[in-house]
Amino acid sequence: MGDALFETESEEMVLVKDIDVHSLCEHHLLPFFGKLHVAYLPAGRVVGLSKLARIADVFCKRLQIQERLTLQIAQAVEEVCGARGVAVTLECQHMCMSMRGVQRPGAVTVTSAYLGLFQGAELKAELAAKIHKG
Repeated sequence: MGDALFETESEEMVLVKDIDVHSLCEHHLLPFFGKLHVAYLPAGRVVGLSKLARIADVFCKRLQIQERLTLQIAQAVEEVCGARGVAVTLECQHMCMSMRGVQRPGAVTVTSAYLGLFQGAELKAELAAKIHKG
């Protein structure tokens, strides 16, 4: 991240939500796309906000499954930021659900990864309220 890390005394949650993402399903070679929400608890430094989308882009460019993509993004944010906790939620529509098989357009798959302090119920609840708040 080079010069995109900044020293801070804040230990409060940082949340960037509704990051557009798209990738290609490794099972069906069809696209999936949706919204990414990334939250972390700083431990003395924060990362430039656009870098969270760039981290996601690195993993989205590969053939993927949504479950693995969610965890890879969380682990990368944890490593880059040295955060005390990281939470990643991914809400995607899969073209394989729309175009083949059951043909259910509009179905959304939600996956989450919680690392560190975000494994506790209280922070999960706070995060959910912030993500779904208009």
